[in-house]
Amino acid sequence: MSDRGVGAVDAPQVGGVAWAARDHTAMGLPASFDLPVGGHLDALADLAAGAGYLEWRRYRHVAALHTDLVLAEEDHDERAVDAFAQCAARIATSLSVSQYVAERLLDNAVALRDRLPRVFECLRDGAVSPSYIRTIVSRTELIHGRPYQGQVDADIAAALRKPGSWSTGRVRDLCDQMVYRRDPDAVRERRDDALKGRCFFTEAGLDGMATVGATMSAEQAAIVARVVERLAAQVCRHDSRTKTARASDALFALVKHAPFGCDCARPDCAFTVVDADEVATNAARIVIHVVTDTTTLTGPATATEGAAEPAMNAHARDADTTATAGERVSADQVVVEERTADGVAAESVSTKDVAAEGVAAEAVATDEVAAEDVPAEAATDEDAVEAAAVEAPDVEPELVDGVGYIAGLGIVSGAHIRDLAADPAAIIRPLGDGTDTPLPATQPADPYRPSAALNTYIRARDQYCTWPGCTKPAWDGDLDHITEYDHHHPEQGGQTTACGLGAKCRFHHLLKTFGDFVDDQYPDPDNPGRIIRTFTIPEGRTVLGPAYTGHDTHPGLDMIVFGDPPGAGKEKPSTPRTSTPDEPEPTRPAPRTEQKHARRRQERHRNRLRNNLRGIRPPEPDDAPPPF
Repeated sequence: MSDRGVGAVDAPQVGGVAWAARDHTAMGLPASFDLPVGGHLDALADLAAGAGYLEWRRYRHVAALHTDLVLAEEDHDERAVDAFAQCAARIATSLSVSQYVAERLLDNAVALRDRLPRVFECLRDGAVSPSYIRTIVSRTELIHGRPYQGQVDADIAAALRKPGSWSTGRVRDLCDQMVYRRDPDAVRERRDDALKGRCFFTEAGLDGMATVGATMSAEQAAIVARVVERLAAQVCRHDSRTKTARASDALFALVKHAPFGCDCARPDCAFTVVDADEVATNAARIVIHVVTDTTTLTGPATATEGAAEPAMNAHARDADTTATAGERVSADQVVVEERTADGVAAESVSTKDVAAEGVAAEAVATDEVAAEDVPAEAATDEDAVEAAAVEAPDVEPELVDGVGYIAGLGIVSGAHIRDLAADPAAIIRPLGDGTDTPLPATQPADPYRPSAALNTYIRARDQYCTWPGCTKPAWDGDLDHITEYDHHHPEQGGQTTACGLGAKCRFHHLLKTFGDFVDDQYPDPDNPGRIIRTFTIPEGRTVLGPAYTGHDTHPGLDMIVFGDPPGAGKEKPSTPRTSTPDEPEPTRPAPRTEQKHARRRQERHRNRLRNNLRGIRPPEPDDAPPPF
């Protein structure tokens, strides 16, 4: 066998010993696959850390090749096939991959070595998954050669080492936040160039198909997607198309002003012909939720300004921790009041389709929706951008600009936020009333339902579904009572509070409610205002919740306080039991038959959900499982 790894079939690989023949015990691997469920999961977690270490070694070897073959010549190499390309060609040939893949591998290795050395150490130590490395490298390209390059690297590495789980969306947001705060001018310039380069294109495909696409601002793309999704949903459950195929047909119907309909061919179908224009015109309000702080809205501050004006920032904090409760006004009016004290406008708006409890128009389905229903959208007659403004702490000297979070899209720069806020259709809602009075936690007439302020707060705090690894936006999911709400005795369990609620997508909400998974969240004793989340699988293994949340994007969320829900504190402390001669016989909380029926109802709900997934029949509306 040659030293290039090419030899006869079954010959040992480079290194002399095939991986399968190496000493597994010496590598800390289980000697057998005959393990309990917990053993398999422990092995998978260990292998994930091992994969990070092996990936680190791979990048180290690639970076060493770059040092030996490229580094000395890269500043003056003008050849068509320069040293970088030749180095990548060596890698591509050795690994049997394309030149493009090899060059990306080389780019990543050099970036980790030169730009992100502390993130590179996180990969070595298993603190970050190899699947997130490309995201981190690409999202930090803007900091290359900047004076704050090392600081961004250190901040990202410190966040990655925090206890908790990550997802692609949270890693992306983390990197964007670190970069956008430190160089608003470069970010603005790049965004302006991107806007100038927006385009429309078509591309011929195979089998008579083609691709149509367009580049536009993130918020415009989100609005287009919502309109298409809304029209695509106008079919019955017998429609044979996939969700993406229906969306493709819906987009064409919108462009051509053509009818859109269900393809079930059933004479009693209510969606046989749907007027696309009517759906688009009369559709519920499309709201793009944006979360930011007052310092971002007022513009970037220099390092000296941030250090010299703590009092101004403190005032902004106090003035911004409020939320409008949604007073009813005319469906065609939006009332905006300028507040000169902090430069933030407050508003209250109602619509034709406002919910029965009178909450201000929201674009998400809260936990009042039955578990198998599609999350509803709120309503208005025009597209809008709604900014739920939350306060920020004192600007640190190195943070020269703020950031914002757009639901479903992630972090955007402060300049982008100010452009959105300047849009006449934008509605800015301060989260709070500027006083020390705690915000209401529940609806006045129903302690089970969260108030509009708490609803907004939870979604801004969680940003995404809180289940480990999930990237579904919190604004499109449900609000889940972590501990099941006790409708008969609310004080005994599952009260509607900031710490008692969490955002979950519909799938993970169902998984928690009807599976054997158990989640929990409780105040973090070391960080007041923040919470710790845990998720326990049926076999008992516990995983920490998200390491990066809205608290990290907008630390001022820590200062928002909600009042106790109705009935809180009514539970009396237990007293020792002493029998009396005439004491009546103890009773059950419910008859045995009722308890048995409750268990059977839950089992039927499980079976119906399982059958629904198999396409047998949907759950009956009257027997729908509760939303919590």
